[in-house]
Amino acid sequence: MKNKRQVFIWTLFDFANSSYAVIVVAFVFAVYFTDVVCAKQPIGDLYWSIGINISMIISALLNPVFGAIADRTSNKKHYLFLFTLLCIVPTALMYFTGPGTIIFGLILFIVSNIGFQTGLTFYDAFISDMVEEKDYNKVSSYGYAVGYVGSLVSVLMVFPLKDNYNFLFLITALFFLVFSLPLFLFLKEKRSINHNDDRSTSNIAYGFKKVIDTIKHINKYKNLRNFLFSYFLYIDSVNTIIFFSGIYAKKSLNFETIELAIFFIIVQFTAMLGSLIFAKLGDVLGVKKSIIVNILFWIAILVFIFLFVDNNSYLIFGSMKIHYFFIVGGVAGLFLGSTQSLSRTLMTELTPFEIKTEFFGFYSLFEKTSTLVGPLTFGLISWLTGSQKLAIFSLTGFFLLGLWMLKYVKEESPNKS
Repeated sequence: MKNKRQVFIWTLFDFANSSYAVIVVAFVFAVYFTDVVCAKQPIGDLYWSIGINISMIISALLNPVFGAIADRTSNKKHYLFLFTLLCIVPTALMYFTGPGTIIFGLILFIVSNIGFQTGLTFYDAFISDMVEEKDYNKVSSYGYAVGYVGSLVSVLMVFPLKDNYNFLFLITALFFLVFSLPLFLFLKEKRSINHNDDRSTSNIAYGFKKVIDTIKHINKYKNLRNFLFSYFLYIDSVNTIIFFSGIYAKKSLNFETIELAIFFIIVQFTAMLGSLIFAKLGDVLGVKKSIIVNILFWIAILVFIFLFVDNNSYLIFGSMKIHYFFIVGGVAGLFLGSTQSLSRTLMTELTPFEIKTEFFGFYSLFEKTSTLVGPLTFGLISWLTGSQKLAIFSLTGFFLLGLWMLKYVKEESPNKS
């Protein structure tokens, strides 16, 4: 594989942003918001799901527009920098949250998550800048693997700071800033010029016009469209699991902070292994078949949680007791990074070079708008029934629909002559 140095610099951004993904989205701030900011009120889950939905809707609207602009200007790095700052600054300001600061805490989360989620569009689109198509799966998998190393480091920061969450949010912002800098300083970006582009149109107007034109002609990219619809469905469940796993472990299973940290260490470690395993397995089975394997395992995991996991579910080895949820987390981790990585690979394979950032914007749009359904469904079922276990089981439906839609996707590249 060529450009190994460039790939390494690129993966460092995954290492950097994993601090936000784990500490804010999946683990500490998610639990801190429902337990401390909302004082453990049952409606806290619904507030959190509303915050997720607002941030994802706005990000979904921004992604394809700015993706089209980035394709026009060949300046992905510029927009990635702007949205990275939009994530880092509010994360640092979470230092000032506390009991009762519901609106302030939600605003900071919404703004930071918009920056985080929108920035991923530009980050993902760098893959085809760096390597040839045969290496897409490897590079995508390496990115997630390095990201999960960053997640491990982030979770380890929880132990010395478990009694000072506010300072942990400040450290998380600094971590993201420092390790993202190599990409902005040293990663090379391919430049392309569209000679048919009317430069009298502003970038924003161009972005909206290009997105509208693409929507009108989406059937021209029928295979890509089918994948995006499938992705919309199954990634909805994956994202909901990420958003609510910590809250579920805290509320339904009564995990303490240290137990939560250990749980997330297990998940991050196995997710790193899963990304590396499917970097090889994806080349052997094919990317689409590997995604199908992942979805089937996700369904089995959710069914197992629904049937067997509760407060008193332990596996006993002599005098040692291991809660089932630790085992579930370890197994789920194997398919967490791999599902995301394989999806990014298939998207890269199916997308024509000339519209890569724009369509990665649509890829992000489908991912973000999917969270209108999953987290809101989880939050409503949890609130109305008082059962987070039933809320988790409801996610199997989205996996099954995504699996059904995936059968209409052909694994073929439009970039091959």
